[in-house]
Amino acid sequence: MTMTHPGLPITWALGIVITMLLTGLGVMLIHRETPHNRVIRLAHLPLIGIPLQRLLQRPWLQLGLKIFLVAVFLLIIAAGLYGTPMAERNFATVMTWNIWWAALIISIFFLGTTWCGVCPWDTLASWLVRHRLWGRSTSGLSLNLKTPKVLRNLWPALLLLIILTWLELGVGITTNPKATASLALLIVVLAVISAALYEDKAFCRFFCPVGRTVGAYSQLSLIELRPIEPDICARCNTLECYRGNKKIAPCPMHLVMGRLTQNTYCTACGNCLQSCPEQNIHWQIRSPSREVIRDARPRWDEAWFMLGLLALTSFHGITMLPAWESLMTGLAQQIGDSGNRLISFSLGLGLNLAVLAALFALAVKLTQWLSGNRQDFRQIFSAFSFVALPLAFAYHLAHNLNHLVRESSGLTTLMINPLGNDTQPLSMMEKHMGHLQMLISQDSLIFLQALLMVFGFWIAMRIIRHRRNGVLPGATWSLLPMVFFAVLINLFHVWILMQPMVMRL
Repeated sequence: MTMTHPGLPITWALGIVITMLLTGLGVMLIHRETPHNRVIRLAHLPLIGIPLQRLLQRPWLQLGLKIFLVAVFLLIIAAGLYGTPMAERNFATVMTWNIWWAALIISIFFLGTTWCGVCPWDTLASWLVRHRLWGRSTSGLSLNLKTPKVLRNLWPALLLLIILTWLELGVGITTNPKATASLALLIVVLAVISAALYEDKAFCRFFCPVGRTVGAYSQLSLIELRPIEPDICARCNTLECYRGNKKIAPCPMHLVMGRLTQNTYCTACGNCLQSCPEQNIHWQIRSPSREVIRDARPRWDEAWFMLGLLALTSFHGITMLPAWESLMTGLAQQIGDSGNRLISFSLGLGLNLAVLAALFALAVKLTQWLSGNRQDFRQIFSAFSFVALPLAFAYHLAHNLNHLVRESSGLTTLMINPLGNDTQPLSMMEKHMGHLQMLISQDSLIFLQALLMVFGFWIAMRIIRHRRNGVLPGATWSLLPMVFFAVLINLFHVWILMQPMVMRL
């Protein structure tokens, strides 16, 4: 018997739908200027601004967080390999899938790409290959080869993200501590191999499915790492933020701070912040919609990665519906798929990806046809692909918020006994009691989920309105296919949230 979480009440779902429609009409019919440029620079905050800036310009806070997270990571490995096979009693599975993965997606909205700056996978790879805890390395084991041109895009990361989803939901590593630990070790091995072969952080830039997910979603983050005074960067000729200095390594993502307009590839490593001789780089709070609506530049591989995120995020929700199990059982019987039904699952995953891509491509093609524009299809496709991002992120936040709020109880017990020695499987009563020990109230959770769904749709509508100026200037009613796509996807996500959701563990 499995435990399920209750879904959104019908009254809340209807409220979301009505608000969506009113929001969509308002954005498309009422003239609105492009997103404003107002920001709150943390360095200018009274009392805490200067101390915070000085703290972040030193490596010690970041290094301390790296050491702490590496210790947690090694504990996950030890618990997974040597602890109890009961997933709900093992620190590896609970921390990885119930806590970390749920909290990571939520943290992106508030903290941007800061996870990448303290990631234990990259930390271990850098320590093993570069032979330095921090700063510029003058020795090491890396060949420092240029990443092959065929790999300098997001196709490898998208492929690995699909494989990760297949392992998580199809193979079922979320309920297998040893498999969870083995996957974590495999990612470290891939990061080490990449660091040993290629210059800078090729794994973070091109291959890491988690890092590229963080990078994509961070376009909707509340914070960004930018110049305090842009004029200082405009006059700079030395570009320490790009080249580094004697102590600090160059930007591993080859970004120039004075020309940076999007968070996508910034890993928050802190090199630019620490190397700038003018101390002109710091974190600032901004509108979470400005970058994805206006500043980010579309690329073909990034467009497909964002669509892949949308498809895989929706697929996570589908596989946690009670009906999914019976659907897979029926399909397996029809095609003779026995055992763990990986063929059936793979067909479902492939169909989900294909349907989403086809729907979006059809919406783009119809929009182009109705507008009478003969511009390159790939350019229009890439420009409107940003519509997928807020739809995916909003649902991902709402979905993961449910997990984090309802499935975080018992962490203290796991910290005391991370290997789960001498424990018994959770009884149905224990699961039920844990289910009731929510971090926030049921009403608060429902309100936040509803707010997120409306927020994501609102940004999607603004993207459609603004992005048309670059590819389909003057288009109005011809944008209806793109609007219909956004409405359809968001309604589907609301419907999923209305259904009971099976607990992870």
